Amino acid sequence: MTKAKLRAISPVDGRYAGKVQELSDYFSEYALIKYRVIIEVEYFIALFEAKLPQLSSFSKDQYQDLRDIYEHFSDEDAASIKKIEQTTNHDVKAVEYFLKEKFEDLGLSEVKEFIHFGLTSQDINNTSFPLMLRNCEEHINLPLVKQLCAHLEELAAEWKDIPLLARTHGQPASPSKLGKEIMVFVERLVNQVDLLKELPIAAKFGGATGNFNAHHLAYPEFDWIEFANNFVEERLGLYRYQYTTQIEHYDFLAAYFDNWKRINTILIDLCRDIWTYVSMDYFKQKIKKGEIGSSAMPHKVNPIDFENAEGNLGIANALFEHLAAKLPISRLQRDLTDSTVLRNIGVPIAHTLIAIKSIEKGLGKLLLNEAKIANDLDSNWMVIAEAIQTVLRREGVPNPYEQLKELTRTNTHVGQKEIHAFIDGLTVSEALKKELKNISPSNYVGVF
Repeated sequence: MTKAKLRAISPVDGRYAGKVQELSDYFSEYALIKYRVIIEVEYFIALFEAKLPQLSSFSKDQYQDLRDIYEHFSDEDAASIKKIEQTTNHDVKAVEYFLKEKFEDLGLSEVKEFIHFGLTSQDINNTSFPLMLRNCEEHINLPLVKQLCAHLEELAAEWKDIPLLARTHGQPASPSKLGKEIMVFVERLVNQVDLLKELPIAAKFGGATGNFNAHHLAYPEFDWIEFANNFVEERLGLYRYQYTTQIEHYDFLAAYFDNWKRINTILIDLCRDIWTYVSMDYFKQKIKKGEIGSSAMPHKVNPIDFENAEGNLGIANALFEHLAAKLPISRLQRDLTDSTVLRNIGVPIAHTLIAIKSIEKGLGKLLLNEAKIANDLDSNWMVIAEAIQTVLRREGVPNPYEQLKELTRTNTHVGQKEIHAFIDGLTVSEALKKELKNISPSNYVGVF
């Protein structure tokens, strides 16, 4: 571990940095600066394509020269912008000045004043952040969740026919199958991912207070609303709000964070269930030579991957909760509280990714203990009381529920012998008794 990681305040940048390194391309200071450059360059090109007469000296042949500025954007370029910011004390203005220098190097001094033309900094920020978020979602977040779902589906298929003693309220209940219980989480996750994909990734683009004041004053005959819609939606692939203040409303962003909270809550539920199955000895865990479970108890192999995941998911959800609650609120046309908060959107996403990777690691260690699962089923014959009383209801036998209640709600053991003795005592046909005796905890599992 490097000295920088050892001294990092956040574990995201220290202990867990290696697990979330790919997020630096989307949520670091470097990434934010780069995306601002992207927006500024593409905006200038869009202005040229709008045929503003003052840009006639620029040529379409120079598109690639401009796009090379962000396509080959380097750490040194970001550092240059940060150096300019030391003088401007304004991060977006520093990007503008950096680009003006680049334009001069390209012989475009004549048109450099159309960089950031008519815009406020939030037109850049409120397109950069959503673009960063969308690209991260497409390339990292959703593929990772889909990979986890695929892994869970594989396990569900492998364990499809494993009967399992269910527990409701922590008590033995009608049996299920292990594969089906895993598919519960797959379906929940898939549903939430589908909802997430339906949410627009929204942006604001409309000048200082959302009305294109400066744009309209400079070119009153030009349709700036149509221009902005095309720029944001066609060129950037985002959804543009039509009526805004200086900043984006963040309503869809709040919904996005709430959606991730639900995904994470489902994952917490999964972690706790698997943890409980491990504690019940339904799963053992693969042992890695040299690893230690406890500094004092040599025998321990702890389900640390699921515990690690649960902890990180909790932190992520606390941050998502704050982001969703705070960002849609701004005093009048704008205050600055959203600015510092927005810079943290990568943090809960990082904790979520750490958690998902921990879950994947934990799932890969699981060893099914079929003997223990079968033993628990065989030790709980009372759970087929539901089956017996339901068949007796079908046959019109009076008060079957009450009869089974009398048998099973005692402090004495009720096993196969006691269940079969009860069946033998029923005034029913021998064929029905045979049908009832064929029911066992391991075959009373329903369908799925």
